[in-house]
Amino acid sequence: MTDTDRTWAGTTLADRRATRRRQLLDAGLDLLGTSGGTAVSVRAVCRNAQLTERYFYESFADRDELVVAVYDHVATLAHQVLVDAVELAGPEPRDRAEAAVSAFVTLVLDDPRRGRVLLLAPLADPALRRIGAQRLPMFADLVSEQLSDRVDDEDRTMTATALVGGLANLFIAYLSGTLDVTRERLTAHCVRLVLGAEALHS
Repeated sequence: MTDTDRTWAGTTLADRRATRRRQLLDAGLDLLGTSGGTAVSVRAVCRNAQLTERYFYESFADRDELVVAVYDHVATLAHQVLVDAVELAGPEPRDRAEAAVSAFVTLVLDDPRRGRVLLLAPLADPALRRIGAQRLPMFADLVSEQLSDRVDDEDRTMTATALVGGLANLFIAYLSGTLDVTRERLTAHCVRLVLGAEALHS
C-alpha cells in the first residue's frame, strides 16, 4: 500500500489532495471571476480557500498555473454543456440553436464568475491571453459541425469562427455592463445569429 492509499479519518491522502486542489480552484474562480486577475495571488487564493501556501504548492507550481487551470475548467465545462445541449435537442436547426444558446446563457449568467473567467479574464490577464486564443477553435469546431455540408470546410470554418467571435463579444459587452438589454432579448438575438449562420450554408 502506498502513502497515497493509506486512510486517515476515512479518506486517503490522494482524496485529501484532490479536495484541497478543488478548494484552491474554487477560490481561484471566485477571485478571478469577481475581482479579476489583479486579485489573484497565491496568498489571496490560500486565504480564500482557508489553506496554507504549503498546500497551494502541492497542486500548483505558481499563480499562473492556477489561473490557467481555473480557465481550463470553465472552458471544458462550457464546451461539454454545449455538446450535451445540441445532442439532446434533435435534428432541427432552430431547436439546436435555442438549446445551445440557452445552455450557454445559463452557464455564464447564472454564475457570472464563469462568464468573466471564460470571456473577460483572457483580455486582461497575461497568463490567459495565449490560452484563450488556443481554446477558441474548439468552440468554432463545435459550431462548424452543426453547419450544412453544402459548402466546403474552409467556408464552414470561417463562418463558425466569425459567429463564435461575434457571440463572445456580445456576452463580453453584457457581462461588462456596456450592453443593457434583458437576458431574454440577449438570448433571442443570439439564437437569430446562430440561425443566420446556418442560413448562409443552406
